[in-house]
Amino acid sequence: MAKKPLAADPPRPAAPPFGRKAASAEEMLKLYREMLLIRRFEERAGQMYGLGLIGGFCHLYIGQEAVVTGIQAAQGPNDSVVTGYRDHGHMLACGIPAKAVMAELTGRAGGISKGKGGSMHMFSVEHRFYGGHGIVGAQVPIGTGLAFAHKYRDDGGVALAYFGDGAANQGQVYESFNMAELWKLPVLYVIENNQYAMGTSVNRSSAEQMLCRRGESFRIPGAQVNGMDVLDVWGAAEAALAWVREGNGPLILEMKTYRYRGHSMSDPAKYRSREEVSEMREKSDPIEGLKRDLEAAGVAEAQLKDIDKEIRTVVAEAADFAEQSTEPDLSELHTDVLVERY
Repeated sequence: MAKKPLAADPPRPAAPPFGRKAASAEEMLKLYREMLLIRRFEERAGQMYGLGLIGGFCHLYIGQEAVVTGIQAAQGPNDSVVTGYRDHGHMLACGIPAKAVMAELTGRAGGISKGKGGSMHMFSVEHRFYGGHGIVGAQVPIGTGLAFAHKYRDDGGVALAYFGDGAANQGQVYESFNMAELWKLPVLYVIENNQYAMGTSVNRSSAEQMLCRRGESFRIPGAQVNGMDVLDVWGAAEAALAWVREGNGPLILEMKTYRYRGHSMSDPAKYRSREEVSEMREKSDPIEGLKRDLEAAGVAEAQLKDIDKEIRTVVAEAADFAEQSTEPDLSELHTDVLVERY
């Protein structure tokens, strides 16, 4: 008796085509302002850490601003965000006031997590931001759970789970991929590949260096994007989010980006040369790149200088607010630990 042939796997929808966003001068100015806010905020945070006003670990986002800014431009009102411990830029992109973020960094009661989360563990349900997380890769299953909630509620939202090239080697990431594809969950996995993880380059730690391919064995398509160009990021995110919303399941975007500072404030970054960092700043800086686009669109340099001046004022006021805020009251020690539902 002849054996029945095995049923063929159903075809997997291909990833959508991606292109650079054609943005107006007004739209580009908004992106410029948001990236500049993250850059100036992080520069000031680095200074405050050096003065001892910020304790513990502190991971700066300088150089990677185009990733979260471009994706945020494509997000919908019901989308949720979760990321790792390099989270200050994500908080600002989600619309959380700079004062509340800086006060959290300094452990003050005026912080977004009442001063109890610090740099690595910020959180705001109001802004649909479900945390910076200190455990490497732990945010990926949480983001997958958020996607399950979106599907269960049928609210049209997509979960955006950001993680880095180091976290891409964690086992829980692949457990999440498997579940997300099985249940066709609306989740966009964003790999912020800044090329060095904690200090080891991708080509020394990853057998497959195109991290967007990591979902292929789970039938999850992926694409690599220039994460140093905010318009490339916006265009890719817009197409990716539309594709996920159509019910196609998860998608992976690998953002090729670069951090200018060490992994954390305690990292001297001796694993790469000064020349390498300088070359990236000169040729690929996301803010300078957008500035050239703005000038080509007829925006005067004086207007860009005025924006920089305005942003510096916002950041200075945030730093003053943080320094002048009080520390959390002792009565807050046991709050926000357990939620009881009746």
